[in-house]
Amino acid sequence: MISVGILTVSDGAFHGAREDVSGETIRALVAQLPEGVASASAIVPDEQERIAAVLREWSDEKRLNLVLTTGGTGVAPRDVTPEATLSVLEREAPGIAEAMRAISLQYTRMAMLSRGVAGVRGRTLIINLPGSPKAVRECLEYILPTLPHAVNLLVEGPKEH
Repeated sequence: MISVGILTVSDGAFHGAREDVSGETIRALVAQLPEGVASASAIVPDEQERIAAVLREWSDEKRLNLVLTTGGTGVAPRDVTPEATLSVLEREAPGIAEAMRAISLQYTRMAMLSRGVAGVRGRTLIINLPGSPKAVRECLEYILPTLPHAVNLLVEGPKEH
């Protein structure tokens, strides 16, 4: 089983002014993962410490295998998801974020404004996805095939040759 946390970062969704379409998009795509189970989900406002607290809890206490965030990755003043994520990561996995930006650039130039990061805390892989449902789908569909292998490496370690 791959236990997945889905964290939506959005002032509007947190206050009930906007539906969490991106979070639901992630949930639907996670269901396509072999043995993927959405084990936790939450909506938090664009506040660095609130984001970081959830990431720490889901990594350290719930010991989720994978945490996918959506929202707060742009250049607006309240877009602080990358900073919150970097504050809890032990190791970065820049190739994941680079791959998502590369695939997104095939659809829109606005992708160059994405500041999402990815990395590891303990045995949890944390990945920042963009906020729009369209971008979430494009990015997650692209990286989804690699995620079981990444989680396996974190959980079991590399196999000896």
